Amino acid sequence: MSQSGGQNLRLVLFGPPGAGKGTQAHLLRDKLNLAHISSGDLFRNNLNNKTPLGLKAAEYMNQGQLVPDEVTIDIVLDKVLSLNSAEGFILDGFPRNRNQAEVLEKALTQRSRNIDKVVHIDVSQEELVRRLGGRYICRDCQAPHNINAMDSTQKDPKCEQCGGELYQREDDRSEAVQRRIQVYNDETVPVLDFYRERDLLLDVSGLNTVVNVYQDVLSGLGI
Repeated sequence: MSQSGGQNLRLVLFGPPGAGKGTQAHLLRDKLNLAHISSGDLFRNNLNNKTPLGLKAAEYMNQGQLVPDEVTIDIVLDKVLSLNSAEGFILDGFPRNRNQAEVLEKALTQRSRNIDKVVHIDVSQEELVRRLGGRYICRDCQAPHNINAMDSTQKDPKCEQCGGELYQREDDRSEAVQRRIQVYNDETVPVLDFYRERDLLLDVSGLNTVVNVYQDVLSGLGI
């Protein structure tokens, strides 16, 4: 592991929708001074800035097609390989399948800076459905709220931060949640086996509090 308290670590962060992966990514980023590389953010930035890679991705999206692996890989590797060789990072949302994992491994090995650890935040399907089914977003400030954890007698609950109206995203409704979990199980879980074979996988239960999950991750990383 890193000789400087984890600051040079190269991590991949996995977890199903609703596992709290984004929260843990931000905590680890701040604690270890790592670059947080979110595939979703990279896509949006490339699309918004109309970069060559963004325009290529847009061609497929505008036709209602999935962006092919090679374009997704190019977008992520363009960022990863632009970092200083001594700079650590957290990959969030990539790789999503075994092919992406193999290409990433090859590219990093060629640069002598392969992945150090793959953190998997594990949460049962029942708990994910419960969490996501109660997740609402403020229309004004976009702050997330969990209605399950709020006063169930409160009519038309408002945002605790700004008082704005809360709404539920379409992909947080029950049927959509089940589909999202199924896609994760079908596509991403096999990637965990890829890293387990390489003895890089760190399984952490996501059923605890945010702080306790965070402490378990740090402990598993030897920090």
